[in-house]
Amino acid sequence: MADAPLVSHAVRIAGLWAAWLLVMLFHVELGLMPLFHGLSVEIQSQVAPSRVPRLFLAMLFYFLLPVAALLVAVHAVADPAGWSASPPWRALQFWFGVVYTLTNVIHLAADIRVPDSRPDQVILMGARTLIVLLINQQTWAWWQS
Repeated sequence: MADAPLVSHAVRIAGLWAAWLLVMLFHVELGLMPLFHGLSVEIQSQVAPSRVPRLFLAMLFYFLLPVAALLVAVHAVADPAGWSASPPWRALQFWFGVVYTLTNVIHLAADIRVPDSRPDQVILMGARTLIVLLINQQTWAWWQS
């Protein structure tokens, strides 16, 4: 049963990416909640209107890449001897988590520094950052096993 540790890491990673995605969804949903009460959610933007479509495309990829990471981890659970559980893919999962850790830490710091930041948004960013740190721990252990 040599595959058992690899499978358990992959299950944990898939679960953590699912949790990260749910918290991301809550972060966006609560960020837009004032709209339902007639309040503005507008922030001062330094992005030119012509660049907004590219920004939306970048955010689409930012949301979809963790879905891909989750699906690769689920594939590794289903096929522990397959490509998705191979050392290069496990390393890629780790480095992907590191990139998302950096983006989450930057976003958390920005949310904390905003003078009128909302506590719910800071808490959700803290949760996302904690989850991605757990992803790093699990992907590192998976890669090294």
